[in-house]
Order: sequence, then structure tokens, then C-alpha cells
Amino acid sequence: MSTILSAEHLVRILPGEVPVTLVDDVCITIERGEFICIMGPSGSGKSSLLYLLGLLDVPTAGRVWLDGEDTSAYGEDALANRRLSKLGFVFQFHFLLAEFTVLDNVTLPMRRLGRLDETAARARGLDLLDRLGVADQAGKHPHQLSGGQRQRVAIARALANDPLVVLADEPTGNLDSAAGGTVRQILRDLAHELGKTVVAVTHDPAFAAAADRRIGIVDGKIDVNWRPG
Repeated sequence: MSTILSAEHLVRILPGEVPVTLVDDVCITIERGEFICIMGPSGSGKSSLLYLLGLLDVPTAGRVWLDGEDTSAYGEDALANRRLSKLGFVFQFHFLLAEFTVLDNVTLPMRRLGRLDETAARARGLDLLDRLGVADQAGKHPHQLSGGQRQRVAIARALANDPLVVLADEPTGNLDSAAGGTVRQILRDLAHELGKTVVAVTHDPAFAAAADRRIGIVDGKIDVNWRPG
């Protein structure tokens, strides 16, 4: 295994009359093909850490390394390119575009990156939907799908540009236990069968139990002794 994503002394402080520290001197190393879960109490900084690792937010101090690159000196254009080409995102809410079909939602990141022509992008989109068991929904719109189906489409979209790392923020939080179990298994398979690195924030002990490693966060700091109550 080799390191694909790492953080060095990450700090994220919200400025204000009373500054709020969201992430406090966090150092972690994540290997290729790992399925990692970040856990902790509500408000502990889990999502803030995930957004820093996903280059969605800029640290107050510290560095994030992605695929051997120090991203600390990147401008917004370079960060946007790395997010689009090397990272995939799944959130608690699917954020599918209501006016687009399922297939168009999945191919949108490919169109933005521009590596594939329209024919190749649609073929890849259909293949991803097929792998996730929702190819028969390709021509529908998001409101016509169940919650579990929408989240599987969101995962397909996250995989559109063949990312190195998939980052998921409470991906089963809006799902029932059956649909949540399906999504959990899909993310585990991405790591163990396809070699993707998966980093997920979760409150769900069953979800976390499926991970290769769990990272506890309390008050913005890594807490190796934290366990869900």
C-alpha cells in the first residue's frame, strides 16, 4: 500500500469576535484502497475535517497532500481541477439536479473535465449506473427515484471521472436501514474490489464497523480512545 491522502497539522478556525476552532492540529495518513470512517460527537469537527481533506475548504494552518502533491500553494483553479479529476463526493443529501435525467447527472462531471466525448461519457455513465444496479433508471428524473436509488446515482456521479479518493459525508443519514446497508456495502466494495480509497463521516456504528479503520474526532482533535456511546 502507498499513501494517497495525508494531512499535516491541519487547523481550521472560523474568524469572528470569538474565533471558533473546528479542526485542531490534525495529522493523518490514508493509504490507497483503505475504507476509513471518521466518527465523533455532533459538532466535533468531522465534516470540517472531511472538507479540508476534500479540498472544499482551505485550512487556517497545515497542509493536505493528495497523490504526492502538496496542495497548500494551489489557487482556486488548481484546487477545482484536483477536486474534479482526483476526488469524488457523496453527501447526506444527494444534490442531483432535478431538471436533468439520471444519466445526465452522472455524465455532468465528465463533461466538465472534458476527457471524454459525449458518446464515451454516456457509455461510461451507463456502465456506472449498471454496476450500481440503477441502469434501468437512466432516463428518469431524480424525483422519480427512491432515496436509496438517488444515493446510488450520487455514488455513480462521484465515480464519473475515476477518482482516486471518494469522500462521503453521512451518506446513509437520510436512508432506512436496508438502503443504508446497500450504500455501506457499495462503498466497502469500492475500496476492497476496485481499489478506491473511501473516507466517510458517519454516526452509524454499523457503518463504521464495516470500515478498515476508524478515526475518532473530539473537539476538533483526533481522539484514539473515543468510542460511540
